[in-house]
Amino acid sequence: MIDYLYGTIDSKSTNGITVDVNGIGYEISVPVSTFLKLPATKNPIKIYIVESAAGMYGGVISLCGFLTIEEREIYLLIKNKVPGTGAKKAMEYIDKISKSFADFKIAIISKNLSTLNEIFGFTKKTADKLIAALKNKISTVNVLSEEKQTGAKTIKNTMVSEAIAGLITLGYKMQQAKVAVINVYEHDENITLEDLIKKSLQYL
Repeated sequence: MIDYLYGTIDSKSTNGITVDVNGIGYEISVPVSTFLKLPATKNPIKIYIVESAAGMYGGVISLCGFLTIEEREIYLLIKNKVPGTGAKKAMEYIDKISKSFADFKIAIISKNLSTLNEIFGFTKKTADKLIAALKNKISTVNVLSEEKQTGAKTIKNTMVSEAIAGLITLGYKMQQAKVAVINVYEHDENITLEDLIKKSLQYL
């Protein structure tokens, strides 16, 4: 199984890219959101891979590529856990979710339909399906390691997303919850989830 490829971009288009690894060209499908972040051709690239078998008896292997591990983890979670979602549909979802993986995770945990609809563009039917399939699974995916939020340093702990989701369920807006939780967390990274929520409420 291929975990990642490291080579140079030989060619690229919205249909996919070819990465040259020691003289061997690998054709890789990528989401549009990933394509827009790619370096120019002939530049080095490290891309995380998902292999999919297709064709009669699974004889054809296709490769999907992502620039970060978090993109790949969310893609696999959606592809494997959301009913009726194949590789192509999961790619389309990733394009929408790439606006903010952290906000998507928070919206799923807090069952925030309005965020999934207004920010990410999912229909109510799709949002309901995503929440039902992912609400008890997405907390295991660390998507906050390098995302920066307003008035905050780099977030390093998944507990932050759970605290934000908790405040949202109490009726606070996502941006209000983010600012409060992040400010409290910045001053005490060893805080418990319960105390983080309590102190965030005091901040609000």
